[in-house]
Amino acid sequence: MFRSARWLALNRYYRITKFYSFLKNTAIKGGVTLMSFIAILLLLEYFFLDINAILNSLVDNYSPKVVFLIFFISETILGLLPPEMFIAWSAKAVSPWTYLFMLATLSYVGGAIAYIIGKQLFFIPAIKIYTEEKIAQHIVNLRKWGGFLVLVGALLPVPLSIVSLACGLIKYNFKNYLLWALFRYLRFIIYALVIFRVF
Repeated sequence: MFRSARWLALNRYYRITKFYSFLKNTAIKGGVTLMSFIAILLLLEYFFLDINAILNSLVDNYSPKVVFLIFFISETILGLLPPEMFIAWSAKAVSPWTYLFMLATLSYVGGAIAYIIGKQLFFIPAIKIYTEEKIAQHIVNLRKWGGFLVLVGALLPVPLSIVSLACGLIKYNFKNYLLWALFRYLRFIIYALVIFRVF
């Protein structure tokens, strides 16, 4: 009975704070982003470029260590490059699922480092204020929805590093953050199941 009342109260809270509409809009954006990425690559493939040849060339000419390092830096600092690019790259590797697991792990660790950076920024007032202004909406949402926003950042196209930075800034519980961020692996698997079929 108590659990039922608690779930009803949580459900009401999420409706009032518009979490469900945020989740729906973000999920739609995620689907559109993934489909747009694939559509653009297919159009380029059909009319202008040989994407498969480019991906094969990247695999042949660049050390995986270099690609992993670039991805890790991106996932630590504001998620500058879309993970879909790297998932497509991993599709052409000798062992695609191993490379995918490594990418997901680097993304997860990069997010944890972004959390630690955010926590350290708390002690530098000028940078803290500047960063808070830049990611104000994420901080507001994190304070409203807690771990569910980390889940959204892990699964959908809200850069996980920004959500992680916000978690560090407001000193969100690190263990809870790490648990919610594990959904990052699920995102990589879902995206790979689509992208690997195309490439």
